[in-house]
Order: sequence, then structure tokens, then C-alpha cells
Amino acid sequence: MRVRRELHHRRNPPLRRSVRAPADAAPAAVELHDVIETNARYVLGISYPPAANKYPGLAQALSDYAEHAKAELLKAVDELGNDKPTAPYELSLAFDMAVDTPRVVAVSAEGSSYTGGAHGQPLEARFVWLPERAQLLTAQSLLDSPKGWQAVSDYTSDKLLEQATVRAQGEEMTPEEQQAQVRNLSKMIDEGTAPEAANFAQFQPVMDAAGRIAALRFVFPPYQVGPYSDGTQTVDVPAAVLLPYVAADYRELFAHP
Repeated sequence: MRVRRELHHRRNPPLRRSVRAPADAAPAAVELHDVIETNARYVLGISYPPAANKYPGLAQALSDYAEHAKAELLKAVDELGNDKPTAPYELSLAFDMAVDTPRVVAVSAEGSSYTGGAHGQPLEARFVWLPERAQLLTAQSLLDSPKGWQAVSDYTSDKLLEQATVRAQGEEMTPEEQQAQVRNLSKMIDEGTAPEAANFAQFQPVMDAAGRIAALRFVFPPYQVGPYSDGTQTVDVPAAVLLPYVAADYRELFAHP
């Protein structure tokens, strides 16, 4: 009997359960920490608001943005080979909490990446997080019709042109030179505010006392609607302008007139 059992065991080995990690296991949450790296070839500094760690999805988005900027800098350093830059390459990036409410959180990212040349490349980004939904609010999902982006385009281009006119009037130029400068800027403004979601990807909410969105501040980095010397420009678009076109899922977040 014992021999038969052994033969049976050899011919029909017992099934063994293999332990595998679930295919859909969530990745480990990112823990944001400030980063400082310094050597003869580059200087790197990244700072985060500690409060962002409360929202794992937001923390991941901030980390991804920072890692991409860091990778671009290190790639440029690697391309130097054995050469040493005349001035160290540099990445300076600061994330700051712009809005922190139970329903809406916003983080701004500002900095620059220098890899040679006259000046660094500006870094500007905004991240809007909806804690109750655990998701980022993007320009693509915010407005659900081309008419909406046309309304935003019209409003922002008018305001930016007004700002350009005021700046020109403050410079020591003849009226003709001022008009020529505004004409040139108007072309950049028209291109940078064309009614496409991509042109309005960077925005942050302006909240009212009740915790609702009273306006959206659209952020235009240097070169999008003006030369580098004009810096980053912003336009606050009131909720009243946006509401007719805001996707139904997000209308409750806005202040209603």
C-alpha cells in the first residue's frame, strides 16, 4: 500500500498555490521631499508644500513633473561629455499650495531650468486637485464645447491686449512706436489665446468666501503671449463668463451669480 501511495504521489504531484501580487495592485504612494543637489556641473533645488502629501494622486502628478524637469537637466549635463560648463547648469523649481479647501486644492509650480545661453527656460505649471473625486481638473474636461473656449479666448485676448497697451504707454516711445509694439504683441496674443484647450492648460481657481470658484486665473508663460521680457502673464476669467460652458460635472464647484 505504501509503495502504491508513493507511485501515485509521483505520478500525480499535489497542486501548489503560487503566490502572486495582484495584477491591479496600486503602486506605492509617493512621499514628496525637498531635493537639493550641488556639484561642479549642476545645481538642483526642488521644494514641495508638505500639505500636498495628503493627496496621493496630486503628489504623484507633482513628482512626475519634477522628475521630468530633472531628467531634462541631467540629459543636458550628460551631453557635455567631459566638458565643464562656463556656469553650472541649474534647475530651480518651487511648488506652492495656492488653494487648499475641502473641495478644491491647487498647487503652483514656478521655476527655471538653465542649460546655457542668455537665460534659463521658464517653468510654469498649475495642478488643480478635487479631493472628493480624487482627480485632477484639466482644461480638456472643464469646458465641454468649442463655444466655451471661444468665450475664454475672447475674454483673455481682450484683457491681455489692454495690459500690453498700458505697458507700451509707460515706456519712452513715440505714439507711433507704441502702436507698432502693440500691433506686434497682438499677433502673439491672438496665437497664444486661440480657442483651444491646450492654450489654457495652466490655470488655478480664485475662491470666494463660501469656498466656491469665483474665477479661474489662466496663466501664460513667457513666449506664449509676449516676449520673455514680459514675464508670466495672467488673466482672471469670472465664473459668470465660464458657467454657461462648464461641463455639468463641475458646475457645482463654481459660484453662481
